[in-house]
Amino acid sequence: MRETGFASSNSFVSEGIRSVVRDIAPSQIREVAHLGMGRDDVVPLWFGEPDQPTPEFICRAAMDALAAGDTFYQPNAGIAPLRTALSDYMNGLYGTALLPDNVIVTVSGLNAIMVALQAVLGAGDHLVTTAPIWPNLVAIPRVLGASVTTVPLQADAKAGWQLDLQALFDACRPSTKVILLNTPNNPTGWMMSEGDQAKLVAFAEERGIWIIADEVYARLVYNGQDYAPSFVPFLREDRRIMVINSFSKAWAMTGWRLGWITASRAACIELEKLMEFNVSCPAGFIQQAGIVALREGEDFVATARACYARSRQVLVDRLSAMPRVMLPAADAAFYAFFHIDGVTDTLGFAKKLLGEQGIGLAPGEAFGPEGAGFIRACYAVSEDRIHQAMDGMERFLNTM
Repeated sequence: MRETGFASSNSFVSEGIRSVVRDIAPSQIREVAHLGMGRDDVVPLWFGEPDQPTPEFICRAAMDALAAGDTFYQPNAGIAPLRTALSDYMNGLYGTALLPDNVIVTVSGLNAIMVALQAVLGAGDHLVTTAPIWPNLVAIPRVLGASVTTVPLQADAKAGWQLDLQALFDACRPSTKVILLNTPNNPTGWMMSEGDQAKLVAFAEERGIWIIADEVYARLVYNGQDYAPSFVPFLREDRRIMVINSFSKAWAMTGWRLGWITASRAACIELEKLMEFNVSCPAGFIQQAGIVALREGEDFVATARACYARSRQVLVDRLSAMPRVMLPAADAAFYAFFHIDGVTDTLGFAKKLLGEQGIGLAPGEAFGPEGAGFIRACYAVSEDRIHQAMDGMERFLNTM
């Protein structure tokens, strides 16, 4: 009799998949989230996204573009008005003189990272980054056949997260092609100082190493500044620097999938080719929404940041009052990355907390071995939700 359907596994097929792909571990964040999605009684702090929808004026721009028939293919590098708006936006922030030709529009920050790494990294090359770090940033170079060395950030309750810059330099080899930095950092909130950025640029320039900086949290800082220190001001036409950004975080547009790369014009010519082979182009109506976000969204960015700052303070106060919790200080992004005495299996902890208290957190091991023993909570939510989550955390810790 002929069988119908497919077997759940087939070794002949799976062995035909590249081993580096087979060896990628599934997302532990998703593992926890999938247990709680659809439940009305869960406070979800597992993903890095705001709990508020995209502002109406941004949505309206996309709807108007759709109504006008903006549903066709677009240029690989993005539409000219958005590239102009992005260069104007960055020039206004950083006092630079970027041109639209210094910008490539991408389908999300993640697509930007993939395209940037595809351009400069291949089999046998080496990449250096920091950790704990968003797992996608180490998985992508490995999928491309490169090796990865992570340099641990050091946690201190008062001083916060710190990077030994010399350790980063020492991790580089003759085969090192890329230093990849996520600053401000997910999950820790660490930011590289402008002084250390200058030292890193000088080091990389001397060695011919690319700096790829993931700055998607650049506008989410709580030290009185409007933006974090950026590698954008260090860009020159003869420097191997690419800066990644996204509309997801600052403008509450996570589901829209719209980002950009800032680089030399020579690099952008090559990146434009790779856009064709990856995704062809971002959707036109979404790019129209991006233009409006940039030109009319500063009040929203400031208001959202103020809301996150209040929720952050609530979370810091509540966690600091729990005797078994150590929370290193952090001035950026929208995460608390904290350690709980006696907790070694944070995936098991997160699952049990979700099951018993309906609180959804991300296990630290999801961010590499350097995240072991830590838990991540996203505080881009209302203060009421933070209190609800911390009430459940206190009850849970009291039973351990």
